[in-house]
Amino acid sequence: MRHVTAIVIKFLLTAVVVFAIMSTFNMPTFTDMLLISLLTTGLAYIIGDLLILPKFGNTIAAIADFGLATISIWILSYVFIGANFPAFTAAIITGFFLSICEGVFHIYMKRKVLIEKEKENKQYRLGTNQLQTEFSQEKAIHKGKKK
Repeated sequence: MRHVTAIVIKFLLTAVVVFAIMSTFNMPTFTDMLLISLLTTGLAYIIGDLLILPKFGNTIAAIADFGLATISIWILSYVFIGANFPAFTAAIITGFFLSICEGVFHIYMKRKVLIEKEKENKQYRLGTNQLQTEFSQEKAIHKGKKK
């Protein structure tokens, strides 16, 4: 259920940004922008949020989301809208604003969705606070001397 809520939030975030930026170019239809938002959300959620975010953190995942969003919106714009649309310009602007929104979304993902993965990863990572020192006394056995 946590993943469904996260995907819905991510889709709404992506759709708002895509609709806001791409509608200024007056070429795409509502259906085109909806399909671009849906496919970009699915791709970015699987690759950016489930694979990259738990392993590399928020900054790297936001940078990766910029690249994923820019490339996917650029390709999907050519597929759905056509070549006469300034797809690359719209893709870069949309990718930039999406990566800013993704930084905030990643905080939500880490706190609410990726809880078990964080616990699993912490078992295998040793930080500076996780090291312990062990002390013991050695008892020397002296043969021949009795006290």
